Amino acid sequence: MSYKLNGTSVDRRTFLKGTAAAGTAILGSQILGAPAVHAAEGVTLRYLGTAVNQSADIAKKCKEDTGITIEYIPVTTDEVAKRIITQPNSFDLVDSEYFSLPNLIPSGNLLGMDAKKIKYADKLATVITKGEVDGKKIGLQGTAPSKVFYLEGEHSTKFAKSPTEWISLIPTTYNADTLGMRPDLIGRKVEHWKELLNPEFKGRVALINVPSIGIMDAAMAIESAGLFKYGDKGNQTKDEIDFTIKTLIAAKKAGQFRAFWTDFNESVNLMASGEVVLQSMWSPAVTAVRSKGIKCEYPGLAEGYRGWASGFGLPRTTRGKKMDAAYEFVNWFLSGWAGAYLNRQGYYSAVLETAKAHMEPYEWDFWMEGKPAAKDIHAPDGTLIEKAGAVRDGGSYVARMGHVACWNSVMDQNEYMVRKWNEFIAA
Repeated sequence: MSYKLNGTSVDRRTFLKGTAAAGTAILGSQILGAPAVHAAEGVTLRYLGTAVNQSADIAKKCKEDTGITIEYIPVTTDEVAKRIITQPNSFDLVDSEYFSLPNLIPSGNLLGMDAKKIKYADKLATVITKGEVDGKKIGLQGTAPSKVFYLEGEHSTKFAKSPTEWISLIPTTYNADTLGMRPDLIGRKVEHWKELLNPEFKGRVALINVPSIGIMDAAMAIESAGLFKYGDKGNQTKDEIDFTIKTLIAAKKAGQFRAFWTDFNESVNLMASGEVVLQSMWSPAVTAVRSKGIKCEYPGLAEGYRGWASGFGLPRTTRGKKMDAAYEFVNWFLSGWAGAYLNRQGYYSAVLETAKAHMEPYEWDFWMEGKPAAKDIHAPDGTLIEKAGAVRDGGSYVARMGHVACWNSVMDQNEYMVRKWNEFIAA
């Protein structure tokens, strides 16, 4: 996931060597051997999205298996949305975030994805399709994917209130975010979001300076501290935004915050140096700190996680062989290899059972079951992520995704919220 704020790009996976896209994917001429014959063989798909799911390894494997060449167009989250609105003919397939959909679907520039053409449509993760994990409802505040998953028709500009044949985005990756912490410097367990505002950590706390995410982390802390009860932390009213910002400004003036980071590496350095002991953080950044031999944890907190999710969509300009290739690629992506590749980096894949078939049992047990690692755990590029015996922070898939409290979103009062957030940063 990548964001852009005042010209600064933020990327979740900067540290994962070899997995980010490098402009264009590997071309067919670089791959030895002729691929199997497929209907879409020889087609090049222009794939617009952030770096989260753009990988030279995925493109290479797709080429080998389907004959389809993937040409990546890596941009920020803001730019993805902008291109969908203004240049739908500049790409053939897009990987966007569910929270952007309320702003994108009304444009009419995204087609509904035909569930009948998606081989694994009935096996897509229920956390995305229904807002359920293991048969139990989870928190749906913010833009929960289940709220914006179905469209009324292929060319509809409205979301459907019940399941239909037409899907807004076919999920690619999703995850549950919480706070990063230095247990060696804190010296006790951190179990609640309210610790962000605890004077005990004065001058050693950091927030992400992406307004739509930072304000939700703040709301989680404020509600956890019993200072305010929100109707929807992901869609605050003007009065609620005012209260959130007022609380943050008071904490800032009291010296609570050390920094407001906008760059992945900055979040890593703040934690690794010990300047910060508690902060907004992403799972790969926690891993990056650990890779330096420094203790860093990403605990499941009592109030729950903040979720996010992304998925594949089709611009209204895609048709013919390009359309056929797009569906073939999406079906290939869901068939397991790509899902296992992403799971090994701490993300969750759309179809869990196909990904499981492409993972070693010890890998699945560590990433999905919350069991101690029977062997060392490595990223796809060979980077050591955890040593044997380690347990994933937060535990199993059910424990983590089943405890999501709210989702990334764009508020109805987004412009007002951003203005007030900037007042807080400038205070």
